[in-house]
Amino acid sequence: MSFVKKRAIPPLSEILADTPLSAEMKEIKRRRDAEIEAVIKGESGKFLIIVGPCSADNEDAVCDYVSRLAKAQERVSEKLIVIPRIYTCKPRTTGTGYKGMLHQPKPEEEPNILAGIYSIRRTHLRVMAESRLTAADEMLYPDNHVYVDDVLSYVAVGARSVEDKQHLMAASGVSVPVGLKNPTSGDLSVMFASIRQAQSPQAFIYHRNEAATTGNPAAHAIMRGFVDKSGASVPNYHYEDILTAREMYEKSGLAHPAVIIDTNHANSGKNFAEQPRIALDVMQSRRLNSGIRRLVKGLLIESYIKGGAQDITGGVYGQSITDGCLGWGQTETLIYEIAERV
Repeated sequence: MSFVKKRAIPPLSEILADTPLSAEMKEIKRRRDAEIEAVIKGESGKFLIIVGPCSADNEDAVCDYVSRLAKAQERVSEKLIVIPRIYTCKPRTTGTGYKGMLHQPKPEEEPNILAGIYSIRRTHLRVMAESRLTAADEMLYPDNHVYVDDVLSYVAVGARSVEDKQHLMAASGVSVPVGLKNPTSGDLSVMFASIRQAQSPQAFIYHRNEAATTGNPAAHAIMRGFVDKSGASVPNYHYEDILTAREMYEKSGLAHPAVIIDTNHANSGKNFAEQPRIALDVMQSRRLNSGIRRLVKGLLIESYIKGGAQDITGGVYGQSITDGCLGWGQTETLIYEIAERV
């Protein structure tokens, strides 16, 4: 066999005991979870901004970045809930390249997943302690989610995972809002079928246990654009696209209709600099149509301390080593502009 067992992963209980949440952190998370879920369920008029690096690659830089977000959150707290995007696993279309902090806690070194588990928990705990904010992460692998389940206030299921049954069954048991992206094909009916599965009770094998869930009523849609048969990006954030999603939600009978618009990926044609324009276009659509205003609950934005992207060996502090991101100055300005338009 080509499998090589590199190191044993300790039981989950041991890892959690080694990196516990304090009583204060648990209360911060409880309060944040409730505030974010109230937005998704239409019980709050606040708007969500899920913002941060394409990939969390350096604990110090991520915590520095989130400390800046925390100061911005204080200024916009009446209108916005800022959720740091701390994505610790990265999907790689070809299976090569940097796969995130979980795989490589030090990007310049060889993969070490055991060290990565502790690294991502330390990062999340430090973020919470220093900023009093709780974060979003992508459920790239359902088996890995248990290592961050107790620290996250928002979970995303990506465009390449949204048709996978294990992801959807796991999402049905998550206790915080889960956003499900439209697939790369752009077929919204697939996304809505996935939301239905995530909102429904499920029974399945999860982490060596027979598990049962009651369904996640806060599961909802993320519109991220798609690619056509020739591989060209096609956006789906425009006014008409959101109206289509609204009509499909109405026909679906799903609980708590909600859409988050991803301002990057296929919506921007992977041109990160387009994100401010796209974000403000969405805010204008909300202003023009009350139905869109009720449906669109937030934006997903890729941003870091320094704008752009670099090679994994670049060594520039706070600059993405995966997809390009907005720099902090642009991000701060955009957050305040969005707040003015809520």
